[in-house]
Amino acid sequence: MSSPKINPAIILVEPQMGENIGAAARAMLNFGLSDLRLVNPRDGWPNEKAVAMAASADSVLENARAFPSVEEAISDLQHVYATTARPRDMIKHVATPKAAALEMHEYASQETAIGILFGKESSGLASHDVTLADTIITVPLNPEFSSINLAQAVLLVAYELYQANDETPAKQLPHAERRANKQELVHLFNRIENELDERGYFDNIQHRRSVILRNMRNMFARFAMLDTDIRAMQGIIKGLTINKKEK
Repeated sequence: MSSPKINPAIILVEPQMGENIGAAARAMLNFGLSDLRLVNPRDGWPNEKAVAMAASADSVLENARAFPSVEEAISDLQHVYATTARPRDMIKHVATPKAAALEMHEYASQETAIGILFGKESSGLASHDVTLADTIITVPLNPEFSSINLAQAVLLVAYELYQANDETPAKQLPHAERRANKQELVHLFNRIENELDERGYFDNIQHRRSVILRNMRNMFARFAMLDTDIRAMQGIIKGLTINKKEK
């Protein structure tokens, strides 16, 4: 069963620069968000500088809506988050972006309309705006330098939203590659052993032969070699063998 699509409203309150609006739109589309709302953008709306900075996230900008107040921008929403780095003299739940993302997915499963408030670049959200929110989102940052760009804030929250429902393996090989099988590894080991014998490598250390070969096998096993690695090693050994015979 697929998870419900989550598309909270991203609400930029009094954004000052069109470039930041465009960068925020780009961050939104990177993570599948499309509901952009603007409250009293300083330079008006639409804004050509926003389009230039959006890097083809035109669909987000074209559907963006401008509102004269925060109250109007959130009127259709049921749970609102406010992003702020400053402590507030308010009794509200405070969540990290990761915790908020998990909560938002839970709300989405209940078809709850969600929105996230982001303040203007110079001073963030006003206390009045924060009082309209149900939950505060605070990003854990270096306490000696916790100021981040508006678009960066949008990207951080959008990233956590996307990650909360992403099933991409944490570690994987490209589809074009595959792990070498044991037959290929054994063939490589045997060839290396034969070449060492032909060069007389073990002549004076026969008592250590089994230990050296065992360590070699363990070393290659730790490398988690790909089939292309095996072919490369075979080519190297072939090159060394040709040089030896020519001498």
